[in-house]
Amino acid sequence: MLGDILIINDMHKEAAASIYDYIKILRKKKPRRYRFIVGISGESGSGKSELAHSLGKLLKTDNLRVKVIHTDNYYRIQPLLREEWRRNKGMDKIGLNEYDWVKIRKTIRDFKEAQECVIPCIDLIPEQVDKLITDFAKVNFLIVDGLYAINAPELDLRVYIDLTYQETKINQIQRMKEQMNEFRINILEHEHKAVMSLKEKADLIVDKQYKVVKASEYGEKEA
Repeated sequence: MLGDILIINDMHKEAAASIYDYIKILRKKKPRRYRFIVGISGESGSGKSELAHSLGKLLKTDNLRVKVIHTDNYYRIQPLLREEWRRNKGMDKIGLNEYDWVKIRKTIRDFKEAQECVIPCIDLIPEQVDKLITDFAKVNFLIVDGLYAINAPELDLRVYIDLTYQETKINQIQRMKEQMNEFRINILEHEHKAVMSLKEKADLIVDKQYKVVKASEYGEKEA
């Protein structure tokens, strides 16, 4: 998103380094020119974009050309119309189906096929959807982040950040992407339920201390 604010600190860099280690192991099992995709999901303020950016910077050290795609650019309803749409349709409409999965799948397919792609890009200041042209022939690694990103197809690694919107209020206030009021809190609660439904898809979990754990071992760690 254009105009988005990233607040990157050591915990994002350290988590990215741990994920990077997992990726190096997985890539060794793939063909030399394999086009790898990582998905990162989490609730508002959990650090998805910061983690994606930090991971992208690390991957560049392997001479990879990395592109980060923010799935929040793929909402079916434009930003200026979304609040009215949600008020009219009801809170039960908030969730995975708000994304345009057809466009998301096309973007991933264009990456896999090394084609030029037109990608939606929300400019947060005028709250309008612009179009970004990306030549995926020049990109060989894709990071997909967003609330419901790990629901996307053809991901090689799915990362879930296990922090709720109640635990990230300071981050949300610092980034000031949307005004915090009763309606916004209601939205966050419904998004919380939708994002939580994707946790079982994860390969890696970023826990509440921002440590990276294999999903298969996460239950044992919590216990």
